[in-house]
Amino acid sequence: MSTPIVSVIMPAYNGAAWIGETIESVLAQTFTDFEIVIVDDCSTDTTWQVLQQFTDPRIRLFRAERNGGPVQARNIAFSHARGRYIVGLDQDDLCMPDRFARQVEYLDARPGTVLVATESRLMRDGRLDPWPGIEPTTPRAIDWMMMVGNPLPWSSVMFRADAARRLDPLERQEVLYAEDFDLYHRLRAFGAIARIDTPLLIYRCHEGGASKRFEDIMCASAARVLAENYGPVFGDRAGDHATLVVRHLMHGLPVPDLATFAQLLAIVASLHRHFLEQGAPDPATERFVAREYRRIWWKLAKPALRHGTLRLREARALRPLDAGLSLREPEWLISPLVGLVRRWVPGLARTSEMT
Repeated sequence: MSTPIVSVIMPAYNGAAWIGETIESVLAQTFTDFEIVIVDDCSTDTTWQVLQQFTDPRIRLFRAERNGGPVQARNIAFSHARGRYIVGLDQDDLCMPDRFARQVEYLDARPGTVLVATESRLMRDGRLDPWPGIEPTTPRAIDWMMMVGNPLPWSSVMFRADAARRLDPLERQEVLYAEDFDLYHRLRAFGAIARIDTPLLIYRCHEGGASKRFEDIMCASAARVLAENYGPVFGDRAGDHATLVVRHLMHGLPVPDLATFAQLLAIVASLHRHFLEQGAPDPATERFVAREYRRIWWKLAKPALRHGTLRLREARALRPLDAGLSLREPEWLISPLVGLVRRWVPGLARTSEMT
């Protein structure tokens, strides 16, 4: 086989129920110069048998000698990849037909970009929903978002192989379940990170997904990634600040009190100042970051109001001046009322946690 332009790296483990449809979505791409490098991580179901049913010569199958988890499987797949560009793809996600064509065109035209992702859609119980909290963005806006969370689903990315080969290893085992977030930060040293604002990936949510089963490990790993990047801003406080950001911004746990709410807003303000020190943002990024400030403030305030750990007047006193939410909006009425009920009648509003 000639050297392909794109290499898809895919770990496989007990994915017999999904992996066939995922592979079919790759084989249906309008851009056809690719290979799919799949590493079966010692599956105990019929995943290997499903994989062997595919006869397309662009599919290359490997089996790990022992079960080592997704990081090891991706690193093995990457070691066999021959393409100029690498596509991340998990065994249960689906590519839209023009995904590779759009991403290859983007990277070919922008040599200063090291990674490009795409907008995604969530599939729950057969229903497609927008990816939460994301709107048209810019590379600089992604830089900002990566300071307070992971804005890019792994299965949506394509990145330059030559840059990735300068990393050793590609993914780090010590940040398991935040290894993609870590990789984006490490790749950022070699170029910009961008996103195509068109939904070209379908991310399937189901109970068997790693994000459902390993949330505690994921949070600890994400905090480690952020702490490493917070060092220049916060010094020896980087770890504590990163843990707060992960718990309450990334994971969505309600802040326990007004002091923590104010501390988190101060952390975000310090990160924003650091972001501006790296260079003045373009107007589109500036507008985006202003909207993100409002989103972050409300993301912190809403669960705290609903759990009764923050009062409405306290949240309002610390909101951004241009927060753009009025007391007539339903969320402003419902969340404090739920919190009031929760304070006076413990347990009565438990079902509100699901909304």
